Amino acid sequence: MDFSLLLVVAVAVTGLVWLLDVLWWRPARHAKLAKAVSSEGTTLDDKTQHKLGKDPWPVDYARSFFPVLLVVLLLRSFLVEPFQIPSGSMRPTLEIGDFILVNKFTYGLRLPVVHTEIVDFGEPERGDVMVFRFPQEPTVNFIKRVIGLPGDRIRYEDKQLYVNGEPVPKELTDADPTKAPGEQRYEEQLAERLHAIYNNPQDPGPQLREVIVPEGHYFMMGDNRDHSNDSRYWGFVPEENIVGKAFAVWMHWDGGLPSFTSVRAIE
Repeated sequence: MDFSLLLVVAVAVTGLVWLLDVLWWRPARHAKLAKAVSSEGTTLDDKTQHKLGKDPWPVDYARSFFPVLLVVLLLRSFLVEPFQIPSGSMRPTLEIGDFILVNKFTYGLRLPVVHTEIVDFGEPERGDVMVFRFPQEPTVNFIKRVIGLPGDRIRYEDKQLYVNGEPVPKELTDADPTKAPGEQRYEEQLAERLHAIYNNPQDPGPQLREVIVPEGHYFMMGDNRDHSNDSRYWGFVPEENIVGKAFAVWMHWDGGLPSFTSVRAIE
């Protein structure tokens, strides 16, 4: 279900009902009330006046919900949108059940539903954690880390990532109590930015011979390198599929009580 489309339709319907009421229906009700008062020759009682002048329930609901829905649409489309992490492909950076905030204007403003860029503020940088519409099923949102920019040469062999022929530095870190058996935690450095990844030496994982990122596209990978459905399997993400940059975890919920102890910036 496309929530953006539903929200746009709701704003359009409530806004149209409100506008029609302002331009035609309300004046007609007032005219009817005035005619009733004139025909009676006396002032109508309060109950009758209220009944004749009362707004129909669709108008009442539209006038109440339109401004709220409009504000939600504007905030969600152009400023910040919340998402929930459904899988472990970005562990240890993001855990299943994390609720994140995504900046919708870092990479430019895009219209809802049609996703056309109207203002360009910047491009994704290597190392960003980015939400995008899955190229093979655009109604589904994915979240991965930007590994390759347009023109980059990307290779992944024997658990080692190479960008433009150079191995990306990584260092084995201390024991991580949250990692699965067999997993090893590393600190990887992309463009002077450090982030954590998982590798499992016992899992052969995917191999990727060198590919060149086309213009207007990006190469994405999950931080849980052996358990991530990413560009190594299905290719590149076109620029028009970009949703925004993930910048914060604001809540964690795994079915029990919501937890706000993990509120943090996303590196």
